[in-house]
Amino acid sequence: MSVYVGIDVHRKRSQIAVVDHDGAVQVNRNVPNGVKTVLSVIGDLPIGAPVAFEAAYGWGWLVQLLEDYGFEPHLVHPLRCKAIASARLKNDKVDAATLAQLLRADLLPEAWIAPLDVRQQRALVRHRCRLVRLRTLLRNRVHAVLADHGCDRPGGCFTAPGRAWLEGLDLPDASRRVIDDLLGLMDALKEPIDALDRQLLATARGDPRVTALTRLPGVGVLTALVMVAEIGDVSRFPSARKLAAWAGLTPTVRASDRTVRHGHISTQGSPWLRWILCEAAQTAKRSPEFADAYQRLAHRRGKKIATTAIARRLLARAYHLLRAVPAQQDHRGVR
Repeated sequence: MSVYVGIDVHRKRSQIAVVDHDGAVQVNRNVPNGVKTVLSVIGDLPIGAPVAFEAAYGWGWLVQLLEDYGFEPHLVHPLRCKAIASARLKNDKVDAATLAQLLRADLLPEAWIAPLDVRQQRALVRHRCRLVRLRTLLRNRVHAVLADHGCDRPGGCFTAPGRAWLEGLDLPDASRRVIDDLLGLMDALKEPIDALDRQLLATARGDPRVTALTRLPGVGVLTALVMVAEIGDVSRFPSARKLAAWAGLTPTVRASDRTVRHGHISTQGSPWLRWILCEAAQTAKRSPEFADAYQRLAHRRGKKIATTAIARRLLARAYHLLRAVPAQQDHRGVR
């Protein structure tokens, strides 16, 4: 007998519903998160039974559990699922049963489950980005303290001469303490950031996708690594337009009859991919390949919209470069 499982995942507990092929609910229980507790509900189900759950906070452990014990995981897109199965009565029991019923009816709006190695690569590059952002925050605090005392150094404050200049400033005791503490935290961040850079650069040297992406203007090795990690398997996108839509770089559309209105970009998908593309676009918009298009768009729509448009064009070119990488490898193999 075919069974279908829906799990409403939360941080500490999960609601698990099991329905049969006729849609009758067999089990609907709330259990603490963990291998033993989850298996106490679904452990006796047939191997390969499909299990649906939303892309909620901390779902990685559940994917690993389901794959290890032979179940078939299905990751659900939360916004699209809400649009399909919105209900007046909403609680964990209803949500879990709804996921199972959508899975049974083959109406589940699924999202891609990135393999473990891709998830680990994303964790590394995101961790580095967060550490660099934290270091930038500390530097901005140093500048704020200096500005409060009317101090500035055109050559920068964080090089060796800049550090010597900071030490020689005559500041009140509280301000001196703040700056010394901030500099100490920045020094503590240097070691893990440098270690991550070495590890990521070593990974990049053996990845032909990174080599291909660095041919784009504004894209360096670390930028390419973020793009590769966030995009994952590019073959899941049938076109560059689909990839841009997934990345949230396409405008929203509201159409009724012959009236069509285009809004701002949707901002769906990976915020990390959008961020790194906009960072790359800041350099790419000055390159010969994009400068003319940027100037035209900036004149008509403003600089921010023009920069976002260049980011989308960069992503479109990245799509074609990434799709060509397997073909190039196969061609070398034939030789």
